[in-house]
Amino acid sequence: MVKQQEIVSYSVLPNINYPEDIRKLNIAELNKLASEVRSMIIQTVASSGGHLASSLGTVELTLALHYVFNTPLDKIVWDVGHQAYAHKIITGRKDIFSTLRKKDGISGFPRREESAYDAFNVGHSGTSISVATGFVEADCLNGISRKIVAVIGDGSMTTGMAFEGLNWAGDRKKDLIIVLNDNEMSISPNVGAMSSYLNRMMTGHTVTKLKADIKNFLKSIPGIGDQIVKLSQQIEESLKTFVVPGALFEELGFTYVGPLEGHTLEYLIANFENIKDLSGPVLVHIITKKGKGYKFAEEKPLNYHGISSFNVATGQPIPSSSSNPTYTDIFGKTIVKLGRNDSRIVTITAAMCDGTGLDQFCQEFPERFYDVGIAEQHAVTFAAGLAVEGLIPVVAIYSTFLQRAYDQILHDVCLQNLPVVFALDRAGIVGEDGATHQGLFDYSYLRSIPNIIVMAPKDENELQHMLKTAVNCRCPVSVRYPRGRGTGVTLDDDWKILAIGKGEVLHEGTDLALFAVGVEVYPALAAAERLASEGISIKVINARFVKPLDVELLAKTAAQIKKIITVEENVLPGGFGSAVLEMLAEKNITGVSVKRLGIPDEFVEHATQAELRGKYGLDEDGIIRAIREMLATTS
Repeated sequence: MVKQQEIVSYSVLPNINYPEDIRKLNIAELNKLASEVRSMIIQTVASSGGHLASSLGTVELTLALHYVFNTPLDKIVWDVGHQAYAHKIITGRKDIFSTLRKKDGISGFPRREESAYDAFNVGHSGTSISVATGFVEADCLNGISRKIVAVIGDGSMTTGMAFEGLNWAGDRKKDLIIVLNDNEMSISPNVGAMSSYLNRMMTGHTVTKLKADIKNFLKSIPGIGDQIVKLSQQIEESLKTFVVPGALFEELGFTYVGPLEGHTLEYLIANFENIKDLSGPVLVHIITKKGKGYKFAEEKPLNYHGISSFNVATGQPIPSSSSNPTYTDIFGKTIVKLGRNDSRIVTITAAMCDGTGLDQFCQEFPERFYDVGIAEQHAVTFAAGLAVEGLIPVVAIYSTFLQRAYDQILHDVCLQNLPVVFALDRAGIVGEDGATHQGLFDYSYLRSIPNIIVMAPKDENELQHMLKTAVNCRCPVSVRYPRGRGTGVTLDDDWKILAIGKGEVLHEGTDLALFAVGVEVYPALAAAERLASEGISIKVINARFVKPLDVELLAKTAAQIKKIITVEENVLPGGFGSAVLEMLAEKNITGVSVKRLGIPDEFVEHATQAELRGKYGLDEDGIIRAIREMLATTS
C-alpha cells in the first residue's frame, strides 16, 4: 500500500525504460517495480487528474504481459484505455508521464502516434476484440507470426460489439488471446492461489499434450470411441461450469482459463508463459481490484474512476475556485423534481449513474431507473420501447458516447416520433480526455434527423426550463450541456415551458449580430459589452434552439444588420452555423455576410477547456477578434 504523502524514492523504476528492461528482473524486483509504478501513477494523477482506480488495478497485469510477450512485435490492444497508465510508464514515456493529459503532453489513452507499443487508438468501450481479430486476420494474409492480446474490462464486456467480436473470433479458430480484466468479482486469496495453480497446471505443455493423447486414444476405440470422447467432454464441461464461470466462452469456441488472481506476478507470468503457446482463441479471466494499492481508491473505486487533482494524504479532491454547482448537478436535481411530479418519467444510463447525475433519481425512484451497462444502442432502443407504452424516458449519456447509438436514434426513436429525451452531458469541449471524448458532433449528427428538437441552454438556470420543456414535448428532444460548473446565476424555483424554436435577444445592437448557442452565449455577451465601450454596437441573440431555428428572428436580424457571426461549440460542418446559412439560402435572403465560429474540420486534442477555447477563438477575446475582422472587411 502506498503511504500517504510520502517522499517517493524509486530504486528499480529509474532503470526501466522499455519492456526489454523488465524482462531482466527477478520476481522480487518485479514486485518492487509494481509498487513504484503504482506510486508514480498516484502522484501524477493527484497533480493532473485522470483515470486512477482502473490503472492502479492493472499494474501487475501490465508487467506480466510485457514480461511474457515480445512487445511491440506482439501486440497488446487495450480496452478502453484508461487501464493503460502503467503500460505508458514502461513503454518509453516514464520521463514525460508528468505531462499526462496536459496540452502538448501525452494522452490519457493509448495512441499510435505516441508509441509503437500503442497498437490502436482507443477511448470508447468494446473495441479491443474486433481490433484484435483484424490484426490476426491481417497477420495471416501478410504471413506474419506473432501474438495478439486484447485486454478488455468486465464493464466493456457489456457492449454488444464485444460479443460480436467474440462470436467472430470463436468461429474463426485462429490464435488470439483475450484477457478479461474482472475487477468486480470478489475472490479470496486462497481460492485465487488454488485457481492460479490449477490453471497453470492445466495450461502446461505436459497436461495439454496428455489431454490430446488421451482424446486420440479414446477415439481409436472401435465403435464407441467418439461417444466416449463426447461423454468425457461433457463431464469436463460440467465440472468447469461448477468450478469456474467459463462455459459461455467455451461454447463460443474459446479455451477458457481462469479465474486467475491478478495481483500475484509469479502466477500471472507462469500462466501467460503457458497460454502463449496454446493454439486457437483463448480467453483468460483475471481478477483484479480497482484502486489496488491506494486505500481511498480501493474503498470507493467509483470516486476515483475519473478524478480531478486531489490530495494524496486525504484522498479528497482539491477544491475548485468556484462553488457553483455543475451542470450535471443541476440536471440531477431537476430530473428528480420533474420525476416527483410525473410518474411517467423514467431515466436510463449506460453505466454512468454518478457521472450523469442520476444517483439521486436512482435512490428516490429505483423502480424507474435503469442502468443498462455500457450498451448505448440498447439504451436508446429500450427507451423507444418504454416510450411506445406511454412513458417518458430520459436517456442521460455523454455526447461522445451517444454517437454510438446514431442508428437507433434515427430508426427506433425519430422515425416513429417517440417522446424520448436525450440529456447530453459533457457536450462541447471537454478538455483533458482528448479527441475520443470531445462532445463536438451532436449538433451535426442530430439536426439532420427529422422530428427531433435540438436545444442547448446558455446557463444552468435555463437548463432547468429546457428539461421541463423536453419532457412535455411529446417528440424526440436533445438537450446538451457542458462539462464543469455553471455560471452562478440565480436558479428559478418555478420552471416554464419554452416556446419551441424561439431565441431571445440579450443585447441590442446595430453594427453586427452575434447568434450564439449554449455555452458560447456568455462569451458572446461579454464581447459585446466590451466593444460597447468603444462605440461598437453588437446585437447578441441566445439562439436556444439549433433545430428548429428561430426563422423569424434570424430573418429580421439579417435584413436589418446584414452582418452575422454564429458561435457554437461544435464542429462547423453541419452545425448551428451551417443551419443558419441553409435557412438564409432557403428563404432567399441575400446581401448578408455570415462568419461561423466553431471547431474546424479536425479532431480536438487534449488540453484544458480554457486553452482549447482560446485556441479555436471561442472565448471572449476570440469572438472580439472575429468581430473586428468582419467589421474591417465588410465596412
